[in-house]
Amino acid sequence: MPIREWLITKADRANPRTTIDDRHPGDQAWSDGDRATPLIHGATYFAELYERIEATGPGDLVWFTDWRGDPDERFVAGDPNSEVAAVLARAARRGVDVRGLVWRSHWDKLSFSGTENRRFGEQLQSAGAEVLLDMRVRTGGSHHQKLVVIRHRDDPTRDVAYVGGIDLCHSRRDDADHGGDPQAQAMAEDFGDSPPWHDAQVRLQGPVVHDVETVFRERWTDPTPLSRSPIRMTADRMRGDDTRPDPLPAQAPPPPPVPGSTHHVQLLRTYPDLRHGRDYPFARGGERSVARGYSKALERADHLIYIEDQYLWSADVAEQFVETLSTSPDLHVIAVLPQMPDQSSPLSRIPQLYGRHKALDLITRAGGDRVAAYGLENSAGTPVYVHAKVCVMDDRWATIGSDNFNRRSWTHDSELSAVVWDDEGGDHSAYARRLRLRLAAEHLGRELSPDPSDAELADVMADCLTAEGTFAAYAACARRLDEWHAGGEVGERPPGRLRRLAPVEQGPVTRAWARLVYRWVHDPDGRPAPLRRAGRF
Repeated sequence: MPIREWLITKADRANPRTTIDDRHPGDQAWSDGDRATPLIHGATYFAELYERIEATGPGDLVWFTDWRGDPDERFVAGDPNSEVAAVLARAARRGVDVRGLVWRSHWDKLSFSGTENRRFGEQLQSAGAEVLLDMRVRTGGSHHQKLVVIRHRDDPTRDVAYVGGIDLCHSRRDDADHGGDPQAQAMAEDFGDSPPWHDAQVRLQGPVVHDVETVFRERWTDPTPLSRSPIRMTADRMRGDDTRPDPLPAQAPPPPPVPGSTHHVQLLRTYPDLRHGRDYPFARGGERSVARGYSKALERADHLIYIEDQYLWSADVAEQFVETLSTSPDLHVIAVLPQMPDQSSPLSRIPQLYGRHKALDLITRAGGDRVAAYGLENSAGTPVYVHAKVCVMDDRWATIGSDNFNRRSWTHDSELSAVVWDDEGGDHSAYARRLRLRLAAEHLGRELSPDPSDAELADVMADCLTAEGTFAAYAACARRLDEWHAGGEVGERPPGRLRRLAPVEQGPVTRAWARLVYRWVHDPDGRPAPLRRAGRF
């Protein structure tokens, strides 16, 4: 099936102010000649990123954006020399151009990370890096993009970028066993002292690195003040914090195509309509290519939509599934989500559960028994917090990013996702199928080698090559584990980690107040008013 039937064009992006697609021919809004490699689990990503940063030298670039940063988080367990701030500081002292944009965040007592983010920035600034706290967001919004770009002055074939859901912070360094990161952030008691954490990032090589760098450059060179709050600005001056981005060096040409590559990569983004004359110069009225990219792919899905997501909340997003399920009788939907929200506060948990129930109810009504939602647990029975943002449709279109399936991610906060289209595979994308089967193997409790071949995947996961087979395998795994727990956990624990998500029971009074908090706090709308009224993205 032609790539243009699945990926959006420049016209579809609907953002004439951006330069992200300037180097792409015609109306093409994606990069060719790339290589994409999924990195499942924070421990895998951190270990690789540590080696890549340590290998940089004078004249190289290490640029990143983050939602949260913890300076003492270790890239490698047990290695005190691998603390994030120390690794980046050493790079800066070697002559590497180290720059970062970290969301300024909200008050810590609201379960955010304002203090840690500021400390992260100050430590790196003192070492010669330039890390700025960026609050150029819509009211109640955040900068949620998580990217790293590494470019080498003398050898562009080594250039690499990372995009996904993993911040450089506590709780992210978990592995396939899901014992959790000992350097844990505070979460609900359900998740224990070292919360298990499931996440994903994608390594990008080839010309697309230039595109990821452009995302950083557009935000860095925005002339708008980093914060408009006079209180914050005064406090920054008193602390001596850097609030003025230094000029960037000229952008190098794109890295050369990866020899033999069959991958094409499209970057999808969200930027809100900031209003009141504060719009981003590179996205007047915002950009909603995340929403537009997903919507276009959803229209073409016929067999299986596989989702791993932190949130699946919004009725606006659910409606996109409803139409597809109604017109595609063979389509199945599998969603792997957290069993419960990460915070136990009623003002957090109850509205979030309300929003998820509303969305899942809409999708299930449209798809009936072709729709299933699951949570995960580790071998000790502790819930695994699903923070991954992964979607695979028909084993053709696959994305890993920072965006969730909700209105906030599609319209309100800054987001970045990497869609990969692979020419290899014939009737499917080899990349998309490998990604889905590797995730399925973990959740079903099946053993694979660290870097399985296509033949090994096809053998071990033979029953999951089709939509119907995958749907049945997930259902059977969850049923066995649910029954084992319900029966008092007698005998050997069944293999796998899947638990069927139970419906949420909320009374009318609870639903009434939860709806308001959900709508205005947890899942706000960042679209311009005309689009919001029209129900379009």
